[in-house]
Formats: sequence, structure tokens, C-alpha cells
Amino acid sequence: MVRAMRWAVKSVAAVLAAGFFGSFAGALHPLGDSLAVFRLPIAVLFALWVIWSPWPYWIRWSVAVLCLGAMGQIVALKYVSPPAGPVVVYQKNLLFQNDQVAALVADIRSANPDIVALQELTSRNADVVRTLRPDYPHQASCALTSWARVAILSKWPVEGEICIEDQGLVGIQIASPDGTFWAFSLHAFWPWPHGQDRQLAQLLPVLEGLEDPIVLAGDFNMVPWSFALNQIARTTQTTRAGPLFPTLIKMGAPLPIDHVYAPGGGRASQRDLLGSDHSGVLAEVVVFE
Repeated sequence: MVRAMRWAVKSVAAVLAAGFFGSFAGALHPLGDSLAVFRLPIAVLFALWVIWSPWPYWIRWSVAVLCLGAMGQIVALKYVSPPAGPVVVYQKNLLFQNDQVAALVADIRSANPDIVALQELTSRNADVVRTLRPDYPHQASCALTSWARVAILSKWPVEGEICIEDQGLVGIQIASPDGTFWAFSLHAFWPWPHGQDRQLAQLLPVLEGLEDPIVLAGDFNMVPWSFALNQIARTTQTTRAGPLFPTLIKMGAPLPIDHVYAPGGGRASQRDLLGSDHSGVLAEVVVFE
């Protein structure tokens, strides 16, 4: 009986170890990023389990310290409040069946952003962009699926447009009072096995080839400590606007997956759901450093 209990404890510890260390392996396989989404709860369980395991003292506490370090890195993001920038971006996954269009439009107008990035734009919620046209006359959208689009809206004039069909990316080259930059709306696929890595393999070369600064807002379906988002930040030479907060509750888990990236980062705040399953993000970002 004792031997069976020890075997069970070691087996569970091995599974938790694989999950924890695997969550840092996104560069080797996209499964790593899928595990990274749940790194915090895995780290908590792994630390508690190992402390009470029959493993040698030095192994138990070494692993516990590693887990605490990983947890601390994530928790610290909640309390980092970078300086606000002059360009205001409103990011929102609308939800394809959103029936609170009037409330959402009112919230956008009250926030008075310079740029609006939208995902899951459908025939059921298209009144959002139509109603906002007087405020945001420069608009572009691109198909993600046969029934849903991504959209980007701007107060300022536009000099160019990029649409990557079926890959959830649309961008406009904006002539702002301070200079020209690109603003993108992205709807990333869910991570492995749903093809987020293949999607990014098509999109990142497009973003890397741009000369002007980039502002990238969207539903990334991924947490900021993942390999995928670090890769996006490196490629676009941007920093995520903070602090960290959850924007989607999935199976009871609070997930921070909607973000705004800009060259100088910026300060972000959470907006209400307003008929969606995603919270909005209002970010005041630094485009020209």
C-alpha cells in the first residue's frame, strides 16, 4: 500500500513537472504555448505537490523555488502600470451574436479613441461600424471566415491598407499628426492543435517587412508570457500595454488574451463586456519614441 502511494505521488509529480517545464517550450513545439496558458495553476499545484512528496529535500525545495519564481513573474505583470501615451486604441472582440450594439457604440464614443480594432464582425453586429462611420470615416475590414471579419477604424486619414484573407489580420497605414504608422486588428487562432503557429508563420513576415512603426491590437488567444507573443513583440518591435488583466473567462479560468502592442508600450484599462464574452481594452500607447 505504501509503495503504491509513493508511486502515485511520483507519477502525479512527473505529470505536473512535464506540464510546468513544457510550458516554457513553445519555441520547440506549439504545445508548449498551449501549456503556457495554464502555467500559473500548474505551477501552484506542482509546488504544493512536490513539497509533500517523498523526493529528497534539495529537489523538493529547488522545484518549489522555480515554481514560485514563475508565479511571481506572472503576478508582477498585474501591478506594472506603464506611462500612458498619446495615441488611444479601443480593442474589442465583439462576439458574433452581440445584441448590445448601441451600448458598445456609446462606450466607444465615451472613450473617444483614435483607433478602434474589432474582431468577430458579422452581419448581426455590423451596425457598430456603420454607426461609428461619422466618427471614424477611415475603415477597413478583412475576412477571417465566410461569416466573420476583423476591422480597423481610424479618425485620421489613411494612406495604405493590408488584408490577409482567412488569417484574421487587417491593417491601415495612418497619417497621424505626429507621423505615419501602421495600425492592425488581429484575431489569432486558438493555440495548438488549432493552428496558431501556422497562422503566425504567414503573418509575421508581412509585419516584419514594414518600415513604419506598428500598433497591433486584437484577440490573440494567447497569454503574454508565451513564446508566440514574445515572437510577435520581437518581430514588430513593440511592447504590450499594461497592466495585466483577464479579458475572457474560459471554463472558469480568467485568461488575459486581448492585448494592444505599440513601440513604446503604454497603459491599458479594462472595459465592460457589453454583449460580448470578451472585455474591451482601452490602451493609451506610445507610437513614436
